[in-house]
Amino acid sequence: MEIRRFRADELDELYDIAVLTGAGGEDATGVYEHPELLGHVYVAPFAVYQPDLAFVAADADGVAGYVLGAADVRPLAEVLERDWWPDLRRRYPLETADDADRWLVELIHRPTPAPAQILDRYPSEFHIDLLPRCQGHGAGRRLMERLFTALRDAGSPGVHCGVDPNNERAIGFYTHLGFERHEQAGGATLFVMPL
Repeated sequence: MEIRRFRADELDELYDIAVLTGAGGEDATGVYEHPELLGHVYVAPFAVYQPDLAFVAADADGVAGYVLGAADVRPLAEVLERDWWPDLRRRYPLETADDADRWLVELIHRPTPAPAQILDRYPSEFHIDLLPRCQGHGAGRRLMERLFTALRDAGSPGVHCGVDPNNERAIGFYTHLGFERHEQAGGATLFVMPL
């Protein structure tokens, strides 16, 4: 499994992986009316706008996993508000979203950053997804190490990510890597780590 920088022509593969892992780490095929919303929210904002912090795990069959990061999500949020979310808000009106898609459409219309006290200490954010063929062989750890090195080189003091509280495999992975768990209002779970 090769760990390397993401290439722009692989964006569709990353969108596919987001769907194949989009139900608490399991396959979300058939769950959403608009499955591309997962990629619109969790892939493109990072891969397109922070490509220097986008890495993939690839084998002979293609991309099997990725980690996408932002050195500081606050300036990224400003860019997304100007350049990314407006078109998506027109394409996916909140009032027409069906039940399965509603939470993703709400994130497009009302992005919810981590609390300021988290962002002050852990301004970097990441998203990682691995297909089953990429799991259990150290590729996830190698992806994270590659991202952490890039974030340290960018001067980041710390990193955070949101986790579906039902994704026990991801929770175990972050705990094993040394992340600290922070429960947030509304049932959200954040994991943080100083760099």
